[in-house]
Order: sequence, then C-alpha cells, then structure tokens
Amino acid sequence: MKGLKILWRIMKNTGADRILGGFLLAFFACSIIIWLREPEIKTLGDGIWYCYAVVTTIGFGDVLVTTLLSRIISAILSVYAVLVIAIITGVVVNYYNELVELRKSETISAVLDRLEQLPEMSKEELVELSEKVHKLRHQRRSDEKG
Repeated sequence: MKGLKILWRIMKNTGADRILGGFLLAFFACSIIIWLREPEIKTLGDGIWYCYAVVTTIGFGDVLVTTLLSRIISAILSVYAVLVIAIITGVVVNYYNELVELRKSETISAVLDRLEQLPEMSKEELVELSEKVHKLRHQRRSDEKG
C-alpha cells in the first residue's frame, strides 16, 4: 500500500494524474461508444473487455469490431494508450532519478559537515567517517562506470 501512495504522490506532483484521468475517461467513453455502435458487442462489459485488449495490445481476438467507426476508435485508443504509458513511465523514472541524486547530494553534504569537525572527533568517529567516505567513493566510481 505504501508503494501505491508514493506512486500516487509522484503522479500528483508531476501532473501525470491528470493525464491518467483523461485517459481513463477516454477509455470508458470508447468502451461505451463501441458497445452502442458495434453489433457484435452485446454488453458494456464486452466493450470494456475489448478496449482493454486494445489498450494492452494483447488482442485476445475473442471480441472483434467490424464497423469503420469502431476500428478508427480502436486505432486512436491504442496510440493514446502507448503515449500515456510512455509518459507515466518517464515521469516516475525521472522522479526516482532525481530522488536518488538528492539523497547522494545530502549524503555528501553530511560527510563534508562531519569533516569540518575532525579535530573534535574520537577515534571511533574517525573510523566511521572513513568508512562512509570509502563507500561514497566506491559508489561514485560505480556510477561513473555504469
């Protein structure tokens, strides 16, 4: 549950929640239109199922559309879905990358603050600080290689 809360906060902070909301409205609108206009689709559930197959690009083939309007709606919905998924994925990945960079910056800042206090540190604190510096250096070298 905590992961979903974090994801929703990211979506809200970046405005991607509006993109997702607009997509969901379009999804259900397309489902309704296809249900009403397509002779082979008898229930709204079948319309939703068909649109799900289109959006996920799975294409089960158990529900088919035959009218030109339904085919055009299917094509538009599939392209829209690909764009929305790409945008949301990019937003989440970018957010996490920025979060990682911020944490690195904060860690380096904390080590520098401790370095200013070297004369007052005990031997144990110096060993601990040395280990942190070693970890940061190793992490930075790994980041530069990767």
